[in-house]
Amino acid sequence: MAISGLARPLAGRVVRQLVGVHILDLATRLAAQAFLAALPMLIAVSSLCPYAVRQELLRSLRSLVGSDSPLLVPVEAVHGYRDQALHSWGAAGALVALLSATAFTRVLQRVCERSWNLPHSGARIVAWRWALWLVVWIVALLYQGMLHRAFGAGAALGVPLQLAGAVLMWWWTQHLLLAGRVPWMPLLPGALLTGGGAVAFSLSSGLWLPRVLAHSVERYGPLGSVFTLLSWLILFFVTVVAGIAAGQVLAHDEASRDRPGPPDVPSR
Repeated sequence: MAISGLARPLAGRVVRQLVGVHILDLATRLAAQAFLAALPMLIAVSSLCPYAVRQELLRSLRSLVGSDSPLLVPVEAVHGYRDQALHSWGAAGALVALLSATAFTRVLQRVCERSWNLPHSGARIVAWRWALWLVVWIVALLYQGMLHRAFGAGAALGVPLQLAGAVLMWWWTQHLLLAGRVPWMPLLPGALLTGGGAVAFSLSSGLWLPRVLAHSVERYGPLGSVFTLLSWLILFFVTVVAGIAAGQVLAHDEASRDRPGPPDVPSR
């Protein structure tokens, strides 16, 4: 009874937190920016990378979103037309794509700030953090395939390694984008929820995404893959926003539990 009584208020606080941060609004904005800014940046970077790096990037994306994901179509196209891609993008184009992709990081920063009820940081404080996050994200993405394979040991060990990497990435992400205004330890629950949710969602995508993609393309034609990609991104970022927002509630719940209560008043 005591556990049930504690769970109900906690569940209620989590629901109120998710409603308060406008989870669907933020997830849709993240999905839109990922589609319009982050994905073109990834294609630009891929076009400039050596063949071995591009192959590892593709393996990493397959481990994250499944081999049949529409997310892979534009990246795989770069592999087939690398010379044309290099001519189209160039170093200047890749730099512009990187700067444009900071729009995605700005929305992600807003997710963290809204979850922790913090005011928006000025651009002078966090502008360099937007670009740094994108660079670290690309580097981390290159290693996702190796983590998934556990550097050759197999998926049985690879999934825990992938989970650990995701937790560390989202732990550091919150601390970076909040400009250090929240200590490390309170950010850990959100990192655990977000990292675990993201890995679980990515692994489960391989079970339902191919069927949904085939049905969508059959019904809507080439636009069906776009609809499927956007839907997948929205669902993925719902998981991310929910993990960060709920992590704040759990951190406060743990802090209040550790905080000593008022001294008992002796009865007369």
